[in-house]
Amino acid sequence: MDMIWGMITIVLLLLVLFQRHRYKQQQANLLYAHTKLKAITDQRTEEKLLLQTEDIHLKALLNEINRLLEHNQKTAASYYQMEISIRKMLSNISHDLRTPLTVVLGYLEVILNDPELTRQEVDVLLAKVHNKSIEVLHLMKKFFDLVKLESGDHEIEISKIDVSEICQANILAFYDILTARDIEVVIDIPDDRPCLAYGNEEELHRILNNLLSNAIQYGSEGHVVGLSVYRHNKHIGIDIWDRGQGIGEKHQDRVFERMYTLEDSRNRLYQGSGLGLTITKRLVEKMGGTISVTSTPYQKTVFTVMLKSYA
Repeated sequence: MDMIWGMITIVLLLLVLFQRHRYKQQQANLLYAHTKLKAITDQRTEEKLLLQTEDIHLKALLNEINRLLEHNQKTAASYYQMEISIRKMLSNISHDLRTPLTVVLGYLEVILNDPELTRQEVDVLLAKVHNKSIEVLHLMKKFFDLVKLESGDHEIEISKIDVSEICQANILAFYDILTARDIEVVIDIPDDRPCLAYGNEEELHRILNNLLSNAIQYGSEGHVVGLSVYRHNKHIGIDIWDRGQGIGEKHQDRVFERMYTLEDSRNRLYQGSGLGLTITKRLVEKMGGTISVTSTPYQKTVFTVMLKSYA
């Protein structure tokens, strides 16, 4: 009997010691997690909490903490990129406003300080002042358009639109400019039945105007600009293409970013402000569509707009 009680006492003692060891291990793990988490937060590193433990509840807690850390790190990186983008945008806008305004002031100083100018010479300078002022107004309009689009203040009414008809009208509007520059025009628009899609006629005109202007400005070296309309599954596709200088592979994923203005990219449609393709992308997305680009320089550069088919 004494032996039995002795064995029971030993088992209970071992159990107490095991529980005490386990408690100390849990305390050590929690202290490590607290210290490591504080260091990651204070130093803003991209580390994770790594801990060897058999405690399934502690493992689950660590997994959720690591998910939260990853989310926080992505949010911080996104915020940092946004700050860079905003600073770059303000710098570019400031530069693009300062340049024409400096020219305007220069012309006005000549007019004010040179009494020997003839009326004809004054009129020429005033015409230049007028043109530069219009340039500034256009740039400011593009900037505020982008602000409204990104803030959600620009509501677009979606309805049934005839994509074929709108595309025909736009390519015809550019036809004289294209032929004057000795650029071949290739049009492929189905005439068997209308290509109807969900969208907004006015905004699609703006999108096509931006993309065609871009193709002419940067693709004229290839001496051909094309526009195709086609049906693809439940979408209506629009391709605007050229065989000009194209877009390098490293820029294709970023060409629609706000204020992306590397010299060899093509997102400099509006006096280097980097607003043109960004506005185009936002307008397409507002209509529930997508826009993408593929490019092989001096072979073919294609901007593709996809809108949801109406029927």
